[in-house]
Amino acid sequence: MKRKLFKTMIAAGAVSMICACGDDTASNTTNVIINQGGSSASVIPGENPTSSNATINEGGSSASTAPVPTPCDGVVATADAWLFDTGAGYWMIYADGTVTDVAGNLVAFYDAGVIMTLEGAPIVNGVDINSLTTCKANATVDPGTGEVIVQSSSSTDPLNPTSSTGVVDPTSSTGTEPVEISSSSAEPVKTTGNPEEDIKKYPVPTLKNILGNGTSGWNTRYWDACKPHCSQTSTDGEEGKPKINTQAEYEASHYTARVCNINDIEIPTFTYSKGLERYWVGIQNTPNACQEADPASGGGFTCTDMAPVAVNDTLAYAFVAGSDATTSCGKCFHLQYDGSFHDASANNGAKPTHKALKGKHIIVMASNIGHDVKPGQFDLMVPGGGPGIFNALQLQITKPGIEWGATYGGFLTYCQNNDKCGYDGTLECYQSCVKDMCDAAFGDSNYPNLLRGCHWFADWFMAADNPTYQWEEVECPQYLVDKYSTTISTSIETKILFQSDWSKYKGGDFITTDACSKTPNAQGEYCDPEQLAADKAKTY
Repeated sequence: MKRKLFKTMIAAGAVSMICACGDDTASNTTNVIINQGGSSASVIPGENPTSSNATINEGGSSASTAPVPTPCDGVVATADAWLFDTGAGYWMIYADGTVTDVAGNLVAFYDAGVIMTLEGAPIVNGVDINSLTTCKANATVDPGTGEVIVQSSSSTDPLNPTSSTGVVDPTSSTGTEPVEISSSSAEPVKTTGNPEEDIKKYPVPTLKNILGNGTSGWNTRYWDACKPHCSQTSTDGEEGKPKINTQAEYEASHYTARVCNINDIEIPTFTYSKGLERYWVGIQNTPNACQEADPASGGGFTCTDMAPVAVNDTLAYAFVAGSDATTSCGKCFHLQYDGSFHDASANNGAKPTHKALKGKHIIVMASNIGHDVKPGQFDLMVPGGGPGIFNALQLQITKPGIEWGATYGGFLTYCQNNDKCGYDGTLECYQSCVKDMCDAAFGDSNYPNLLRGCHWFADWFMAADNPTYQWEEVECPQYLVDKYSTTISTSIETKILFQSDWSKYKGGDFITTDACSKTPNAQGEYCDPEQLAADKAKTY
């Protein structure tokens, strides 16, 4: 959601303004010098501070007898930020690199002294943030309504702008460390299955700018619809899978990843074993629609509400397949995009799509471990991203004539390789082409979350092909935990009986049995054979 900021502010610093709205000639350059002296600066009523070569209070005396406001008076800020006077209006620079206007709309990005357009073109050079007034957050955003709630007024001691009266350094540990991003509610959030509605129920994290400070990596993309790798249990942590040796260990890894049947209804991640008998018990993973010899459509699929979702214009959540050298199931990572892409070179530079993504943040959670995923690479789960080596998606979407694009790369790769956009196409062409393919594949299906997630790739992710980023491991936001964690197989013990075909399950109670116990009786029997046989005869 966008910040709703209504502010009156002044800022200090010398900048060179470069117009990004026309050509690059010198006639478009405006030099604005604001308060280079030691006294307060204010704009004289009736004068235009945006005129070329305007100088405001170069000396040490007051430029106007009009009352000078305290720097942070009237500012409503949802995070600690610097106040920046463009000469034509006011912007707020946040520690994550985002720049908003007075209405809270995203207008630019800041990085290393440069404010740049959303496409990556520089518009302000030489910004010294250390000379700018900074104000402390004094408002929060209601996650349900989007309403800005002011906690207290923000004010600054003009004689000591670093005092605790309302101004902080957004680069300090108190201003840039991620806020608590798990839900503070005592009760679990009841999700609807619609990511765009569910996300409103959760707090929004504040993340620091890690460009230049993190570890480099890059995204690929896929959506094979298979049962997630992290829906499968192990006792030894094989390939990063959740362990079920003890209940505490199991809970610490956020249980197993949720799994759904072909109708997008959640099913258990594991059950009693298929070969359950009188003298033996055990558990078995639910069949995988991509791998089992049993009827594929009756196996487990990815739950479609695990498709990516935008938290706001600059932050999104998603699930990924990670490298077994980098991650394990249930781990989360913060990525911030740097405006380039994997294998970029002097002859093959970043596209407008990559530049448009620059500065944005995404928090991803590992629900799969990929054998072919490299360290630092996160294979983003995006509907329409291409199935890769497996493909259960075409068991769910069966209408004929769909163009699925490339096995590795999906819709975007198809748009790059056909005559409509080509490899050096515009951002708008890629977005339009991908969304048309999304609509054709998912528009009239029974899986609206696939359509939402596919559109997200075009609209929020800017249809960026294998973009690069800086990354760091973080605590998992509660939204991702809730979308990831099974709500059924939450104990390392179970009474649910194995089913080779889950396609007929429509919700409600499971076929269970009380015929078995992990502790044998005096005769060494784990199960009552007659009761077990009767329970196994039940069907959905």
